[in-house]
Amino acid sequence: MPVKKMRDFLDEHGVQYVTISHSPAYTAQEIAASAHVYGKDLAKTVIIKIDGKLAMAVLPASCQVDLELLQGSTGARNIEIASENEFKDSFPGCFIGAMPPFGNLYGMIVYVDKALAQDEEIAFNAGSHTELVKLKFRDFEKIVEPKILKFAR
Repeated sequence: MPVKKMRDFLDEHGVQYVTISHSPAYTAQEIAASAHVYGKDLAKTVIIKIDGKLAMAVLPASCQVDLELLQGSTGARNIEIASENEFKDSFPGCFIGAMPPFGNLYGMIVYVDKALAQDEEIAFNAGSHTELVKLKFRDFEKIVEPKILKFAR
């Protein structure tokens, strides 16, 4: 079952979504294959630190965060990938590496790569390594209000 906090948030906003259960998977390729989701539609959440504050970078699972590009787009002085120790307590009820891209529920800014914004639907980890949530990108954008930038390579 998706993280209760996220599920309640989606339900409160009347967002239609589908949950997809799959066998335990940890890498983007394993998840896409196990859940029968196109890799380009699978979003991954990378926790970053922007000038010392935690934030989310959400991008196609097959891509990597280009920190220089993100830094230039945000005007930040310093951007780095956060270590697990720096964010492990920030997502109650979620497994590390399976955090859903709802930074607004965790007090974090969300940056989404432009490539995902072009997809009709996106799928992402629902807090565990055995379940995804799939919904329309426009619904995600409406309730999360991410900053859409180009930062994936």
